Amino acid sequence: MTRVLIAGGGIAGAITAIALHEVGHEPVLYEAYDRSAEGVGAFLTLAVNGLDALTPLGLKPLVKDLGFDTPRMSLGLGNGRRLSEFPLGGPLPDGTVSQTVLRSDLYVALRDEAVRRGVPTEFGKRLTDAKQTADGVTATFADGTKADGDLLIGADGLRSTVRGILDPSAPSPRYVPLLNTGGFARGLDLDDEPGIMHMVFGRKAFFAHVLAPDGAIWWFANVPHASEPTESDLAAMRGTAWRKRLLNLVRPDRTPAKAIIEASENIYEPWATYDFPTVPVWHRGRIGLIGDAAHATSPAAGQGAAMAIEDAVTLAMCLRDVSDPAAALSTFESLRRERVEAVVAQGKRNGDAKALGPVGRVLRDFFISRAVRKPATDDPNRFMWDHQIDWATPVKAA
Repeated sequence: MTRVLIAGGGIAGAITAIALHEVGHEPVLYEAYDRSAEGVGAFLTLAVNGLDALTPLGLKPLVKDLGFDTPRMSLGLGNGRRLSEFPLGGPLPDGTVSQTVLRSDLYVALRDEAVRRGVPTEFGKRLTDAKQTADGVTATFADGTKADGDLLIGADGLRSTVRGILDPSAPSPRYVPLLNTGGFARGLDLDDEPGIMHMVFGRKAFFAHVLAPDGAIWWFANVPHASEPTESDLAAMRGTAWRKRLLNLVRPDRTPAKAIIEASENIYEPWATYDFPTVPVWHRGRIGLIGDAAHATSPAAGQGAAMAIEDAVTLAMCLRDVSDPAAALSTFESLRRERVEAVVAQGKRNGDAKALGPVGRVLRDFFISRAVRKPATDDPNRFMWDHQIDWATPVKAA
């Protein structure tokens, strides 16, 4: 049995701990914050490939109970023209389709399941350093404590400490020139079918909404913002000023966006978008990276949580079938790097279409109108959704 220290107790860390426990290892979660992330974060749509990867862990029914089916996506323009409607990945052979869930609900469900399976979690443990020994790793935390293990996995996200330990010259995240926001509206009578994600390339902002089965409208918006905002820039946009700006941005569009924003009691404060085109070093010896720490992708890919789940299951298979820890981490990288970098690149392309100037928007709308006439099999996102992990087949060392 291998003792695996996991830095980061969020979605990536929790699912990694569950996967490693499933194959007989001893994971321990170390979360930097002194409390859990209940109620933190907006919502996400978990793609079918992520749901499918949960199957060998017995978690798919648990996650499917958290949200609601989101089987299809409608695409339109700000002038009110509806271009097309097509599957949002899937359905899988068992009928599974993409699920829209609150990020905090997904986190809590995975955290509680990890606890139920016997995975210990320590809060208030902010990793500051890690040293490799002849047969293990010693992690040091900001409170002065240390922990010993056979492996250290960095599931500590975009601003990963473990990534910096592995490679002090590691690149910084790349700013994608978009701000994100969203919210929940009630009391509107939209002529929508529940579960259909309506996405619109507006004149000044990208806006998407979906009608939940209980009548609430879940929505998000991407607002072009050329320069990377500072914390003070973001602070100046919050509150009523941000609501006013959003309303001004969607006002020219012939869509329900304005009414939805007005009917939202609270609106998420804006946050910036980042990704990693590539992270040169994923592992050294007994220390490795997983999830956003290794390959953060823009939300425009719709694959952040799914990639973390795929990573977790693949890493568990590598540590199940490859006895040497360093070789197992090398094998994990060989199985994942090409795919996740392709997903990051597709997310960047998807996001670029949302961050254009006036002339670019005219050209974009023209080419999008032509592109949607192609068969669904030509969808550039399909490679992301169609991926399946073969849990039963042993992994061979790279």
